[in-house]
Amino acid sequence: MKTLIIYYSYEGNSALVAGELKKAAGAGPSVCDILELKTEDDTKRTGFAKYLWGGKQVFTHKSPKLKPYTVNIEEYDLIILGAPVWAGSPAPALLSFLGETKISGKKLALFCCHAGGKGKALDKLKALLPGNTIAGEIDFINPAGQDRPALTKQIEEWVKGL
Repeated sequence: MKTLIIYYSYEGNSALVAGELKKAAGAGPSVCDILELKTEDDTKRTGFAKYLWGGKQVFTHKSPKLKPYTVNIEEYDLIILGAPVWAGSPAPALLSFLGETKISGKKLALFCCHAGGKGKALDKLKALLPGNTIAGEIDFINPAGQDRPALTKQIEEWVKGL
């Protein structure tokens, strides 16, 4: 089985999960590739400015421009999509990717990372992916702050179910 993990990470939580997913999904004879989405505006904001900037993108439905990437979706049997939750929605960078890339007839799995609640982030992602099979979904509360062996075990169990 050939798997692709596509994710956006602002503070490193989704990157941590994606890395653990790659280890779990790439075990044995499986092949697992990873694509980190990066935005053209890579300014790191902190404090209130971070929430204002991110919230504005969500509420105005502004899709950030992504840095160039190359991917052939058709090469993969399973695609795992993930991002942080911003104002109850998936981070706009992942939405930019989905607006640029047609994914249809694929087996998908979805994850999100958050500090307080996933809101409707996973439901919103599913709504953007008609014509696909959603094999699984999971959310992680502050994964960087979790016990690493427990996080790894949770991810390994989830991947086995896909």
